[in-house]
Amino acid sequence: MRSKIFLYKTLLFSFLILGLTAFINISVSQAVIRTLTGTVTKVTDGDTIHVTTPERTKLKVRLYGIDAPETPKVNQRSGRISKPGQPYGEESWKALEIKIMRKQVKLDIIDIDKYRRMVGIVWIGERNINLEMVSEGYAEAYVEYLKYPYRSEFIEAEREAKSAGRGIWKLTEYERPTDFRKRLKVRGGEY
Repeated sequence: MRSKIFLYKTLLFSFLILGLTAFINISVSQAVIRTLTGTVTKVTDGDTIHVTTPERTKLKVRLYGIDAPETPKVNQRSGRISKPGQPYGEESWKALEIKIMRKQVKLDIIDIDKYRRMVGIVWIGERNINLEMVSEGYAEAYVEYLKYPYRSEFIEAEREAKSAGRGIWKLTEYERPTDFRKRLKVRGGEY
């Protein structure tokens, strides 16, 4: 009888701890996990970079809250384009490269994505590079993932870029990067 009561209390306590853990993770999901500094060593496209920390740790970082047009992907063996890019993909990549390549940055890491990339806000001094990319029309606000306290600021920056016709917003037939990736996936090309 005592073992049943002990088992019951243990299970109840375990479920309580799991429930509290889930609640805490949901309520502070957009809090900064960690802040790091490093040098940008590669700009993959308009929303993904590589950073090397002072300890020589190499990180792949997805810029939080933005989605930039896709760049063409090249097959490493053949040297040929294996996946097409989008209009303004190259311009977006180049703009980000000019802003941060070989520069010291501060990273506010917010999450780790399903590809095991750090997801974070990139800072150079007081400049929020993620927000700049949206403001200048090189990327859209990734509304599917934006949360408080960043959501309203990024959406407002996109609205202003749209109304001014900057970057991607001057294209007559703009396709969201997320829709482009889905369309390619349906056709058999994995992005």
